[in-house]
Amino acid sequence: MPGLQTLTKTRITGEIMKIRFENPETGFAVVNFQSADDTRFVVVGSLAGLSAGVFIEADGTFENHPDFGRQFRVEEFRLIPPATTDGIARFLRHAIPGIGPKTAAAIVKKFGRETVTVLDLYPKRLLEVEKIGKGKVEKIIAAWRGSKDRREDLIYLQGLGITPAYCSRLFKQYGQETVDVVRKNPYRLAQDVNGIGFLKADAIAREIGFAEDSPERMQAAAVYSLNEMIGEGHVCAPVDILAAASAKLTGQSTAKALAGITAAIDRHLLKEMDKCIYTPATARAELLLPELVAKLAASTTFPGRKLRAVQPGSGLTLDPLQQQALSMLCDRPLNIITGGPGVGKTTVVGEIVRRAKQAKLKILLAAPTGRAAKRMSESSGLPAKTLHRLLMFDPATAKFHHNAGNPLDCDILIVDEVSMLDIILATALFAAIPSGCSLVLVGDADQLPSVGPGNVLTDLMSSGFFGVTALTKIFRQSSGSGIITNAHRVNQGQLPQNSRTDADGSLADFYWIGQDDPQAVAAMIETLVKERIPGRFKFDPLNDIQLLCPMNRGECGTAALNERLSDLLRGKDLPSFQFGSTVFKLGDRVMQTSNNYDKSVFNGDLGKIIKLDNVAKKFHVCFDEERFVEYSFDEANQLTLAYAITIHKSQGSEFPVVIMPILTQHFVMLQRNLLYTGMTRARKLLILIGPEKAVKIAVRNTRKRPRFSNLAQRLASAKNR
Repeated sequence: MPGLQTLTKTRITGEIMKIRFENPETGFAVVNFQSADDTRFVVVGSLAGLSAGVFIEADGTFENHPDFGRQFRVEEFRLIPPATTDGIARFLRHAIPGIGPKTAAAIVKKFGRETVTVLDLYPKRLLEVEKIGKGKVEKIIAAWRGSKDRREDLIYLQGLGITPAYCSRLFKQYGQETVDVVRKNPYRLAQDVNGIGFLKADAIAREIGFAEDSPERMQAAAVYSLNEMIGEGHVCAPVDILAAASAKLTGQSTAKALAGITAAIDRHLLKEMDKCIYTPATARAELLLPELVAKLAASTTFPGRKLRAVQPGSGLTLDPLQQQALSMLCDRPLNIITGGPGVGKTTVVGEIVRRAKQAKLKILLAAPTGRAAKRMSESSGLPAKTLHRLLMFDPATAKFHHNAGNPLDCDILIVDEVSMLDIILATALFAAIPSGCSLVLVGDADQLPSVGPGNVLTDLMSSGFFGVTALTKIFRQSSGSGIITNAHRVNQGQLPQNSRTDADGSLADFYWIGQDDPQAVAAMIETLVKERIPGRFKFDPLNDIQLLCPMNRGECGTAALNERLSDLLRGKDLPSFQFGSTVFKLGDRVMQTSNNYDKSVFNGDLGKIIKLDNVAKKFHVCFDEERFVEYSFDEANQLTLAYAITIHKSQGSEFPVVIMPILTQHFVMLQRNLLYTGMTRARKLLILIGPEKAVKIAVRNTRKRPRFSNLAQRLASAKNR
């Protein structure tokens, strides 16, 4: 670890003298320690559930910390009995409420080294100690048993391979029932405890002795397999496909996998509808969303009609399709405006806002991400919020404050970047829209579908409930933007055209470098980021340049490029910590990879590590230049370095500069909508790196990866009723 001098791994034995710091959420602690040879030093690490007076044997390393001096970092530890009568007295004093120094000394004086045995087996003998009454003895016995149970639970859990940090999470989740829960069904941990998935729970179950085909294992595998598919964008899974995935995961027969699915359905962990399997959440969303859409579409008193009487803005010229988008808003309550970059979507939204203001209508603006909401606010002159903030998610209840019972207060709601809208968030949004509201959804239907489950924008566009306007005229093309021109060329099935300079001789905003060797491309990216782009175009490598990759794996995947760019741009001597194989440094760009409703950060949010504390095992991330979120080190599994991100994860964001490697080794991911989406993320400069062969593969591949969902059919049924 940078900044630390690591010595040889060793083992220590001794007593915890004092708890200097403890994080109850993570189990991380800083303690004063006295070894068996009476040497005193500081010990740091995951020391869940321990207190002063406890004796441990621990494995780890001594480190010379630049700020805190010599300390021992624990990797694992075991509880051992106190070795001396003084140690026993200290343990009683610290570990048992109600025992002070005099009482502890009296007990040890009476029973000596047999004190622990007396407390374990013959606790009533405490009555033999002078000046200890019956009431106090009963309190000491109860406290000792509770302390003993916790220590034994800790020993048992660590024996199953559960780290002290995860022990702390289990104790927090289940309390005194922790061991009973683990023994009865360790797969329950995967459902209840953050960071413990099926694979970790499965390893614990195997230690306990659960059979490979146990009902608990097969049931948990079914739930895990479906959640993995939902993570890939599916809303549900056909029964046979889910059974095959579960059978492959467990190494069991299809029949046993089907039995696991049935058991999960019986326990209401899964739901079957129309020969497909859903989670309760995706089932509810797919059933409810069509009903909500149909109800809103049936309104005949929507406020958008009032815009017809408002005069067009002076000096504003709209093309026929833009005029159509405004007319439709006057004709029906639900509308979708779609189109690629530079076709005037922002202009139409601005005119809608202007007219709505003149008509004195209440307007709300929103987008799925903070960056998209910020752009929307800047272009419209009105505040825009993320959808989660608009709906006011409450972490305490895990529900949105605005819902069907407490709808939003607005006449017109405009939502941008709706290609990112998954079925769960879409359902929450439509539930909160008040009856009679005019809704405008804005997005690019040719981009990649949402990271979350579903094909919501496509399904809504084809439902018949919405007035749909597809803008096609490119207004920004006249400004000489190679980014916009080439993005539209790709979307129309043509190869991009390279250009070294604009017509007036100035630098162009689009370059295509033909290189396919991964090592050469990785080295070229380093040169572009560190030297060429800052030197020639004056962009800041830390804040302006974003790498977008088709894949995570490979030499030109996000994982390898993030490691290279972190070392290149941040160096190796900054404060840092390691989680798994990733080293996070102060100042690193990071991205949230899962929704964390407690912290109000969501999958795809981008930020920067602005504070890192190796003693408290915490770090702070600033998101969207305004939100500051605290993490413990063991919560770093929710984050990844973000100098390079996948094109999928870039949706809803724009960056001043985008570098995008498209190589033949990315063959399995190369699709037209992937390339198009990546290109449209660049605002001022786009550098495409890859051979013509790879780009041709992407441009010609229009086959979209299927997503299992029945929303389109359910919308059609609702329309026909």
